[in-house]
Amino acid sequence: MTTSLSTGSPSGSPSLRWRLEELDLDAIDRAAVAARDDIFLLVCSASFIESGTDLYTRNLLEFFDADAEFGAWLREHWEPEELQHGRALRAYVEHVWPDFDWPAAYGDFFAEYSALCTLDELEPTRGQELVARCIVEMGTTTYYQALNAICDEPVLRQLSWNIRTDEVQHYKNFYRRFLEYRRSEGLGRSQVIAALWRRVAELRRSDADVALRHVSAWRWRDSPEPPALRDVRQGLFERMRTEYPIELAVRMIIKPLQLGPRLQRWAERPLSLLARHVLLN
Repeated sequence: MTTSLSTGSPSGSPSLRWRLEELDLDAIDRAAVAARDDIFLLVCSASFIESGTDLYTRNLLEFFDADAEFGAWLREHWEPEELQHGRALRAYVEHVWPDFDWPAAYGDFFAEYSALCTLDELEPTRGQELVARCIVEMGTTTYYQALNAICDEPVLRQLSWNIRTDEVQHYKNFYRRFLEYRRSEGLGRSQVIAALWRRVAELRRSDADVALRHVSAWRWRDSPEPPALRDVRQGLFERMRTEYPIELAVRMIIKPLQLGPRLQRWAERPLSLLARHVLLN
């Protein structure tokens, strides 16, 4: 029997590749994950970030206000899928860790996150912002792939791979749109590299760090000796490092540079070392 979930949301959209209602929460092997703080922190932090997608969507719609086709895709495909990710991850958290006050913790997160997620944070041009979006989708793709690899609970593995598949498609759509703006804006490679670098440097800060801080604070709010956030963060990175698909990350990072096949192969090894340092150290 599948636990029923609210359907008064975009989960009914025909654009979705999978449905939240298909997730069999009653099949979760709680014994396999309930005692794992790493899985809780990773899943709950992701649920916070994904649940705030509507705020970021409004920023993008305003930034790309003259691009009706792209705006329609953001509203009808990207936002419903991202919000479904948030609802599914929240449902998983609340099923496995029912004592965790998700709404209250998310409220604290959103109060801080909403002040940071503004139009001023976007790139100088639309083409460069699409480069940044490619990097964000690279980060989510590889995050969920690593999460899928480190967990052995079947429902979470299904869910994380569903989300990972969505994120790959989002990357492809942002990349295709980037190519159009690259031509129309006349973006040079140096401008693309600048946008790539700025966004890669942000991956360890901003929303992910805010989410983890609030999840940790609520997870151990009644503990007399809560762990230091730096120790929590380092522990998670060390755990994810063992399965992080660094080669995939590098390929997705350098794709907007449109290097030739030979140059791309030559660049992948040193860039893999750089990406490992930036993303995981």
